[in-house]
Amino acid sequence: MNKFDSIRDFYDNEYYAGDTSTAVLPWHSRKIAARLGDMSGKQVLDVACGTGDWLDYFCHQGAKISGVDLSRKAIDVCLKRFPGADFHCGPAESLPFDERSFDLVTCMGSLEHFLDKPKALQEMRRVAKPDARFVILVPNAGFLTRRLRLYRGTQQVKAREDVLDLDTWRALLEASGLHVITRWRDLHMLSWSWIRLGSPYMWPVRAAQAIALTMWPIAWQYQVYHYCRGADA
Repeated sequence: MNKFDSIRDFYDNEYYAGDTSTAVLPWHSRKIAARLGDMSGKQVLDVACGTGDWLDYFCHQGAKISGVDLSRKAIDVCLKRFPGADFHCGPAESLPFDERSFDLVTCMGSLEHFLDKPKALQEMRRVAKPDARFVILVPNAGFLTRRLRLYRGTQQVKAREDVLDLDTWRALLEASGLHVITRWRDLHMLSWSWIRLGSPYMWPVRAAQAIALTMWPIAWQYQVYHYCRGADA
């Protein structure tokens, strides 16, 4: 068994054990994707692509999409969902793509789970074109609810989850050859589907937290998008 097998087992047999049906990208993710402009004809890679909801948005724009994920189950869904697209099962630390291939490289809420984050980022930089853009979504150790010890992490803590503060994430990205142009807050909690999770008695509390996220400084946000270019672009 190699070092990735136990993590793959978690995703195949627990994380994706139930419903693997696909979904339309939610409004908050579409808003982020729209900031990237028209991607028609562009080469887009999503690292840790899951079942492809994020890539589906760009596919409908006419982009040429590719994805990689450690989960065989997730990749099987993508292969059926996007016939003819380029999908591979494997770790982010060894991407099966040629150098300078992609106009946009994304990694959405997954970098914190990788075994070798610098290696994965270097691989993303390797397969990107010199003028490529990058969108990296990561959790923030400065998240206010986490500071108050009211939040302990996602289900994926069981496999691996390293939550860093925003300065440490920036340093990691820049050490890997990326330049952070700007950061965007993640507003996925601003939805009825998130607010209505769990007991109805908690719905008002969750609604208040969701609204607060729109006003909290970015240093208090739960997850933060890092919009980057190569340092030499």
